[in-house]
Amino acid sequence: MDDDYYSIESILAENQKIQCTFKVDIPDMGRLDGGNEQHIKALSKMQIPMWMAYILIYSDFADFNIPPPFQARVRNALNAEARSVKLSNLVGQGGLWYGLGRMIMRLLDDAPANELSGILVKTFRARLPEVIDQAQHFASINVSGGGAGSSDGTLAFREGLDGTERELFALAQESARRTWEWYTKSERGRR
Repeated sequence: MDDDYYSIESILAENQKIQCTFKVDIPDMGRLDGGNEQHIKALSKMQIPMWMAYILIYSDFADFNIPPPFQARVRNALNAEARSVKLSNLVGQGGLWYGLGRMIMRLLDDAPANELSGILVKTFRARLPEVIDQAQHFASINVSGGGAGSSDGTLAFREGLDGTERELFALAQESARRTWEWYTKSERGRR
């Protein structure tokens, strides 16, 4: 995921909401969460999109809680078997778990940010071989004229992937398809 202003992935990740606790009273902003209150009271909690949370947290108007997709329960599941966790179910909206994690890291102090960074990298490294392997497997089934269930299997596998992983899956499938085409058209493939 890019940090580019025009990146759709960045826009979707910044639109994810996190729980913030306000430190001060903020007048005339109570309708921010869709409630009936006119003012935001100190110590009140509200779900705020990431793009707004940056401003509130850095201005010292609010604090935030680590979102559930990065809390101990998910971390334990990732440590046990990262490949079995459906990252797309954790964050919704296209499942940009890695992108949201990178944005959360910017809000944390050094030690927690480094810990979260380690979790993101470890998870990505643990899941990447399976993503590439499955992409090549499904690409070979489709190229060799596999059954109708092969596209269903591809969709089922892709549902649990993060948006970044889905992009890599598609690239690996295309690469396997092109390699197969090259091999069948070359001298070796004709022998």
